[in-house]
Amino acid sequence: MNDSPTDVFADLAELARTLGHAHRLKLLSHIAQGERSVERLAEMCELSVANASQHLQHLRRSGYVQTRRDGKRVLYRLGEGPIANLLAALRQLADFNRSAIRELLVDSRARQDRLEAMSRLELIERLQDHSVTLLDVRPPEEFALGHLPGAINIPLAALEQRLAELPADQEIVAYCRGPWCVLSVEAVAALRERGFRARRLDTGFPDWQAAGLKVETVV
Repeated sequence: MNDSPTDVFADLAELARTLGHAHRLKLLSHIAQGERSVERLAEMCELSVANASQHLQHLRRSGYVQTRRDGKRVLYRLGEGPIANLLAALRQLADFNRSAIRELLVDSRARQDRLEAMSRLELIERLQDHSVTLLDVRPPEEFALGHLPGAINIPLAALEQRLAELPADQEIVAYCRGPWCVLSVEAVAALRERGFRARRLDTGFPDWQAAGLKVETVV
């Protein structure tokens, strides 16, 4: 027998209730970038190991995360299903509501080139003919856990000092954590000011991964 509508909404409410804590969302956000131990997750979220473990158990019971044992360590990864898509949607909504993003969107009317983006489909086509250079402006740890194939990792803060690593004769496509992540926006603006042809990807790494597209890691 199919669940009644009331049962469905009760299930949805329970799933939403599990996510109703900032620490759990932060933990999930880090796990979405790649598999990590509870100790590392606790450090990244500025929590005690015991506190992080408690939140992770809630996430595990609801299917948001899975675990595996590596020697004495317990490693966490995202559970099955469209969890990365859910996180991306929540992040987009939250970012859209932030005043800084609203100001950026208003500014874009006068400076449209700052937000000009390349679609995922166009990027896939351009990667096939090797006509673009991919620039990942996330922190090195996130890049190591997973990135778009062939991407160069130069965090935004280091871009000024490492411009020589980028080809001057090829279009550069910058990406970061998602469509509203300002790191790639600022990277594109900085590159264009220095004479580079540059655009940002209209999504980010979590969205690329959620779409089932190929990713690379640093071993």
